[in-house]
Amino acid sequence: MRIHTLGSGVALGFGLLAGLASMPARADFDSCLAGLQGQAASAGVSAQTFQAATRGISFDDKVIELSQAQPEFKTPIWDYMAALVDDERVEDGRAAMRQHASALAQAESRYGVDRYTIAAVWGVESNFGKNLGKMPLVQSLATLACSNNRRRDFFRGELIATLRIIERGDIAPERLTGSWAGAFGQTQFMPTTYHRLAVDGDGDGRRDVVDSVADAVGSTANFLRVAKWQNGQVWGYEVKLPRGFSVGAAGRKNKKPIAHWASLGVTRVDGRPLSGEGPAGIIAPAGIDGPAFLVTKNFDAIYSYNAAESYGLAIAVLSDRLRGRAGVQAAWPTDDPPLSRAERRDLQTRLAARGYDVGEPDGKVGQKTRDAIKDVERKLGMTPTGRPGGKVLEALRGS
Repeated sequence: MRIHTLGSGVALGFGLLAGLASMPARADFDSCLAGLQGQAASAGVSAQTFQAATRGISFDDKVIELSQAQPEFKTPIWDYMAALVDDERVEDGRAAMRQHASALAQAESRYGVDRYTIAAVWGVESNFGKNLGKMPLVQSLATLACSNNRRRDFFRGELIATLRIIERGDIAPERLTGSWAGAFGQTQFMPTTYHRLAVDGDGDGRRDVVDSVADAVGSTANFLRVAKWQNGQVWGYEVKLPRGFSVGAAGRKNKKPIAHWASLGVTRVDGRPLSGEGPAGIIAPAGIDGPAFLVTKNFDAIYSYNAAESYGLAIAVLSDRLRGRAGVQAAWPTDDPPLSRAERRDLQTRLAARGYDVGEPDGKVGQKTRDAIKDVERKLGMTPTGRPGGKVLEALRGS
């Protein structure tokens, strides 16, 4: 899972959740915040900026609740991919690429990262700027910085970095909203990552990754450049594994010459011989019986954006779809087809028509939707799973 729904927080990683534990005493919040002013001053944040940014903020229970969330439902890779790389996102992405062709071309030329990969990150992280997150960064990060969790120092650093953004005047304080963990902007940078890698793409003297697409896509391209993206090299491609292929040979880090994989009988998914140069690994995110992919060091660059192979694969496949190439060809190992976002909205609409409170049918499957699916599955004589799959949708359409 990502730090917020379907994307946010550059390189924040999955281990963070485990470190967010006990609730702090709210009575200590104000004193904790006051104690951070000296640390902020040492980082170049004026007393005026600190006081203005923190005036009126309070300990946010919702942030702690989200930080401690341990979802009981683990999203299968095929559901994850279906929601992130559907026809709707491809169409929206092509429209966004046409609208912002100049900014993408400039980022591609300046940083040596192709525009399709940049756009794919943009699409996965914020749906091309449509989902930036609504939680005020200063309040969220102050809550985490003053709570009793082992990553408190990490969040204090992110809070100070946010205040430095305000001090510099790059982004207006009211525009600094994002995920509960502090990721913000069109491509969801953490504040410290912003300071290291954000760029001024439109030449206005500010690095505004919230309201300037040129700044956001340029900053993303710069991130991938620093992550050692190799211009002209593919991220990889789908392959077909030979019968008897050892699961132990798979793994992103287990890179071998492409000739090595060819000698084992690995081919492209359509049976053509492997091609390309340099070392590559094989990943099989759903196991040996599901789709498999040969991945290069460029996949590692994408992976570094959030340290999750499923996330990296979504960006990689979306970049291919935006180029006009095919998506995943081999069948996922499930007899219950995954749903696109449009199909998920249809499912939610049909559940609402039956009287279930699933909120606005938006294609985002939360606990209310899962609970409703479980209940309707029981009533339809199905095994209650809570999963938004093709079987329950078809059952609802036919009932």
